[in-house]
Amino acid sequence: MKTVLRSFAIPLVQALVVLMFLAWLSAGKAHAAIEMHQFDNPVLQKRYDSLTAALRCPKCQNQAIGDSDSPIAGDMRQNVADLLKDGRSDSEIQNFMVARFGEYVLYNPRLDGRTWLLWGGPAVLILLGLLVVTLIVRARRRARVRALDADEQARLSALLATHRQSIDEQPGDEQPGAGQHTAKERS
Repeated sequence: MKTVLRSFAIPLVQALVVLMFLAWLSAGKAHAAIEMHQFDNPVLQKRYDSLTAALRCPKCQNQAIGDSDSPIAGDMRQNVADLLKDGRSDSEIQNFMVARFGEYVLYNPRLDGRTWLLWGGPAVLILLGLLVVTLIVRARRRARVRALDADEQARLSALLATHRQSIDEQPGDEQPGAGQHTAKERS
């Protein structure tokens, strides 16, 4: 009877330990959940969601304040909610956050004297790439279509004559081998 109890007790204890561990893990996740503000007005809710997605957490690496569970992101979400309730516009809220945390909080930096290279650089590089490709294509077309001038034609004729003469002077069999031609075939 004792062996039967032991055979059931050991797996039961192991299962209870696993369940307690899973309960402990899920309690930690529930406690660290990100609080999201709910608005009665769907327009305000949509603005809140878009602003929290467009503002970057200054503590986290490339994470929006809507996705971050850091305390600073929670404060920023609260500020956004309070400013929306006060009737501020999206640009006023973004200006407030930039004044408090710097340009880094904007995922899409504004176009100004410091960021012109960031915005214009890719377009300039694309245009330069297109210019290089166009120049290469034009140069290759010209090289393919251009006829030989008189000097080049004379040099080519001399090279061909030398080549034919060297073939004629090679001692060989009566029958031409691979790559050899008779005088009749060459004419």
